[in-house]
Amino acid sequence: MSRSIRLLIPLLAAFSVVLAACGSDDDSTDAGDTETTASGDTDTTASGDTDTTASGDSETTDSSADGSDGAAAPAGGTLKVGTKYDQPLFGVNEPDGVVGFDADIARYIAGELGMEVEFQEAVSANREPFLENGTVDMVVATYTINDERDEIVDFAGPYYVAGQDIMVVAGNPKGITGIESLNSGDIATCSVEGSTSLDNLNEMAPDADVTTFDAYTKCADAMGQGRVDAVTTDNVILLGLAAESDGAYELVENPFTEEPYGIGVPEGSELRCQINVILQTMYDDGTWAQIYQDTVGAVASETPDPPALNNEGC
Repeated sequence: MSRSIRLLIPLLAAFSVVLAACGSDDDSTDAGDTETTASGDTDTTASGDTDTTASGDSETTDSSADGSDGAAAPAGGTLKVGTKYDQPLFGVNEPDGVVGFDADIARYIAGELGMEVEFQEAVSANREPFLENGTVDMVVATYTINDERDEIVDFAGPYYVAGQDIMVVAGNPKGITGIESLNSGDIATCSVEGSTSLDNLNEMAPDADVTTFDAYTKCADAMGQGRVDAVTTDNVILLGLAAESDGAYELVENPFTEEPYGIGVPEGSELRCQINVILQTMYDDGTWAQIYQDTVGAVASETPDPPALNNEGC
């Protein structure tokens, strides 16, 4: 055998090994490696090393059957709901449980879903984080729908439309007539951190002297102590605070915004469309109006018509 042929044989053998290795890469779906599916999600393979398809724990499911392209609704017997515990008429934590318009709406929705409700206190500033990190399945907490929040979470509803107003000490000693009156360093105004009410105040009265807390009851207490002259938020929230003040506070009754309340759910959750179906049924059969009359209606002069639902994408 010539010297050149003897050198060629080991080179051919090495080349064969390289080809075999390349071929095994193309067949990786049989070896247990991850694969990108047609939907763009990661799927796992026949080896079962990390496959969660059977349990659904960590894979985005095929939602084409129910028309939803979002995450699955919560499973099991409990619906975790974030709501406010110190919001008269809407959500107040009492010894026998949370009571109010929001609480009753949440209970009805949970019942229609065949689940028990479990309330978790939510304040304005933690509603989005609670939905993002799974602390709650939905938030019903005087939660105004706006574009900024809609980038982070999804909203069912709206189920109520409020208007931002101003609460003052009875007799209105400062002569406050509207939002323009607050645009002054001579009037101390209170609102809540993380709320659209505070955003509106800062935008519409940029020269206002602003004090903030994490709850409107603290604003009301501050006004009773003479530390602030006005409290601004949605009129129905202020109605509840005024009703509990035994005549110490009153509303200016000059709303300057519209605040559509929505039910927050995690972004992409199919729960949004399920809630809208339930809300529409409540509108149609009078359940919504009855809940309103039993709660907010205790101090409101009349029962409004429920707002039209946003069913885009459902």
